[in-house]
Amino acid sequence: MAIEVGRLCVKLAGRDAGKECLIVDVIDSNFVTIEGNTRRRKCNIKHLELLPQTAKIKKDATFADVSKALEGLGFDVEDKTDRPKKAKKEAPKKTIKEKVAAKVKSAKKAPAKNAKKK
Repeated sequence: MAIEVGRLCVKLAGRDAGKECLIVDVIDSNFVTIEGNTRRRKCNIKHLELLPQTAKIKKDATFADVSKALEGLGFDVEDKTDRPKKAKKEAPKKTIKEKVAAKVKSAKKAPAKNAKKK
């Protein structure tokens, strides 16, 4: 099968493995740019399984164009804007007393060891 813009693929490796995507750009004989149910990224051709279906999209097509093309081929597309964002965890702020105590603790020297007398 030819490696061309619009070719339907399934990702074989990585965290996007098993997800459908379309080739958006052909970089060279080993790498392509993919988009679809995966993240838009450069991908090694060895990590893709090329399928016989193709979609008519332009080179460097937007996510909207790619999602319409995938739906036309009969695949559901995950909307990337609906994903919940992870909440950042805020570390509890140290009080002034805790900061001073930490400085004093680090400033204390370890007690000297006495040499054994024979």
